[in-house]
Amino acid sequence: MQKITSYQAQQTYTQILTDLEQRNIFKDNEKEKWESFLTRLHPNFFELINLLYQLYFDRFDFYYQIKQLWISLWEAYKKRPQYLKNLDIKREKNPLWFQDQNSLAAVCYLDRYAGTIQNFETKIPYLKELGINILHLMPLFQTPQPQNDGGYAISNYRKTDPKIGSIQELKKLIKDLRSANISTALDFVFNHTANDHPWAQKAIKGEQKYKDYYYLFPDRTLPNQYEQHLREIFPEEKPGSFTFLPETNQWVWTTFNTYQWDLNFSNPEVFKAITEEMFFIANLGVEILRMDAVPFIWKELGTSCENLPQVHTLLQAFNLVAKIVAPSLIFISEAIVHPNDVNSYINQNECKISYNPLMMATSWEALATRETKLLQKSIEFYYEINQNCSWLNYVRVHDDIGWTYSDENAWEVGINPYDHRRFLNDFYIGTFPGSFAKGVSFQHNLKTGDQRICGTCASLAGLEKAIKEEGQTEIDLAIKRITLLYGLTITSKGIPLIYLGDELATLNDHSYLNYPQLKNDSRWTHRPIFDQERFAQRNDPSTPAGKTYHAIQNLITLRRSNPILALGEMIPIHTGLKSLLAFVRQLDQQKLISIYNFSEQSFEINQDFFTYHLGQAEIIEIISKNKIKDTYQIEPYQIAIFQIKNQ
Repeated sequence: MQKITSYQAQQTYTQILTDLEQRNIFKDNEKEKWESFLTRLHPNFFELINLLYQLYFDRFDFYYQIKQLWISLWEAYKKRPQYLKNLDIKREKNPLWFQDQNSLAAVCYLDRYAGTIQNFETKIPYLKELGINILHLMPLFQTPQPQNDGGYAISNYRKTDPKIGSIQELKKLIKDLRSANISTALDFVFNHTANDHPWAQKAIKGEQKYKDYYYLFPDRTLPNQYEQHLREIFPEEKPGSFTFLPETNQWVWTTFNTYQWDLNFSNPEVFKAITEEMFFIANLGVEILRMDAVPFIWKELGTSCENLPQVHTLLQAFNLVAKIVAPSLIFISEAIVHPNDVNSYINQNECKISYNPLMMATSWEALATRETKLLQKSIEFYYEINQNCSWLNYVRVHDDIGWTYSDENAWEVGINPYDHRRFLNDFYIGTFPGSFAKGVSFQHNLKTGDQRICGTCASLAGLEKAIKEEGQTEIDLAIKRITLLYGLTITSKGIPLIYLGDELATLNDHSYLNYPQLKNDSRWTHRPIFDQERFAQRNDPSTPAGKTYHAIQNLITLRRSNPILALGEMIPIHTGLKSLLAFVRQLDQQKLISIYNFSEQSFEINQDFFTYHLGQAEIIEIISKNKIKDTYQIEPYQIAIFQIKNQ
C-alpha cells in the first residue's frame, strides 16, 4: 500500500495553504469563514491525502490535483447555508441520530406520488401522520428522454426534471421537510452519467479532458478481455458491458444501459468533479445520499470489476471530504451483491447505513416456502454489523427482487441454491401450482438462468389474486402476509423503510405497458401513480387499504413505545417449528421474545419455551396483552412479542 508520511502530508498542506493564500483565495470578508474551513480541513488532511495517494500515486500531477480538490472543497464550504452548518454542529453532537426508535423512512418517486415539487408540499401532513422522519425521493434530476432507467441516467446534477419543477422549488421543499422534522435523502448516481451529460457531449466532440472522464476504447480488444470476467446486468435490454459510438468510432463502458456511461474514477479529475456535484446536492439541504451502484465504481482488468478494494478507498475519501464540508451528510450503501460484500461497505468510514437486501429476499423466500430456515441462517450470519451503523430494512423498493442469499447458507440448510432460485421465480411470477403471487419477470438471462421479480408488496403477497380470483378469506390472508413482512421490518433492529403505497396495499400497475418508453422495463409494475382512492380509504377498516394502513400504524406505534425493538440485539432461537422465526431481543437489562409465523397454519408453543428464555415469571404477549398459561397459540401469519409482565 502506497503511503505518505505525516511529515510529507504536513509539508504538502503548508505549501498548498501558502500558495492559495498568496493567490488571495478568500476575500477580506471571508477570512473568518476561511479560518473555520481550515479547522475542518487540517485534522482530516493527512488521512485524505493518503487515501487519494493510494489511488493516484502514479499521477505526475498528484500535487496539482490535491490543490484543485482543496479549492473545490473551499468553494463548497463557502456556499453552504448557515442553517445547514448549524445542523452539522447538531449532528456532530449526536452522530447516531438515525438509530432512534422513532426513525422511520419512506421512499417514493416524487412525480408519480405528487406530480410536481410544489404539489408534494401538500403531502407533508400525510408523511407526518404516518410518522415519517426520513424521506428518500427517487431520482428527480434532468435525464434523457424517453429512456433514462427510471431517473438513474443523470443529464445534469444541478437541474431537476423540468416537468416536476425547478431546483429552487426543490431546495424550498427540502427546507420545508426539515421544518417538519423530516430529513431528505436523494440518490447520488456517481458510477455513471447519461450520454447527454455535458461531460459526455464534450467527450464525443473530442475534448481530451472529458474523454478521460470515461472509458473509451478504439476497438474491441480490451472490451473483449474485460468481458471475460464481467456479468451482464440487463441482458434482455443490453447484452454486454460496452456500447459502440458511431460518432467517434469507439466503444464506451456501459455497465447498465447504452445511454449510461461509466465514469473513470482512476482519473483524479473525475473524483474532484463528482465531489463538486455531491456538494451541490448536499447544499440543497440533503442529509443522506444513497450511493447508487457502489460495487461497480472501480475497474481492473482480469477481475469482475465489482467490490474491488479501491471502491472502499473511494468511499472513505468521499466520507472524509463530507466530514470537512458537510459533516451532517451520511451515506447509504446500495449494493445488491453477495452478503459478504454487502456487509463490507457498512462502517463509520464508508456507509453508516445500508440497504438490507438479504433480509428482504429471504423474507419473501420464507413466505413462499413457509419455512424460515434460510431466513434464520442468513440473519445468524450477517445481521450483526458495526454498532455505530444501521440496516435500512425494507420489504419492497423501486427495484426488482433478486435472490441474493448466500449459496453457502442455502447448502447448509439443505437447499440447492440454483434450483431454489428457479422455484422462487416461478412462485412469484405465479406459475408454480398453489402460488398466491402475481409478479412479473425481470431480465431473464437465458444463458445463465438468472432472473429477478417485479411487483408491489400487495400483489406479491397475494392480494391481487385474492381480489380478482378468490374471496374474502384469501384477501384477509394476503393482508396478514403484508403485515407480517412489514412487521418483521418494523420490529427489527435498524431503520424500517416504507415504499409509499405499500401501507395502502397498492396493487400492480400494468398501465406501463401502454407507454413505449416504459413497456420493456417491468419494474414500472411496482412504480404506480399515487392512488387517491386507496388514500381516501385508509381509515376505513372494511377495505384492504384501511386494514393494511391500520395494521402498519399499530406496528409503528409498537416500535416507538419499545426502544428494544429498534436497538436491541437480535439473537435467533429455534422453536422446533419450521414456519416460525424467533429471536431473543435484549437491550441493557430488558429482554423479550419476538416470533413471526410465515405460514397460514396455527402452532402451539409450550410455556417451557418462554420460561427457558425469559425465566420463571408471569409472561405476556404485548400486542394482544394475553398472558401465557400452559401453551400459546401462534395464529396464521401472526407477529407475537413476549416479555415478563411489568418489566
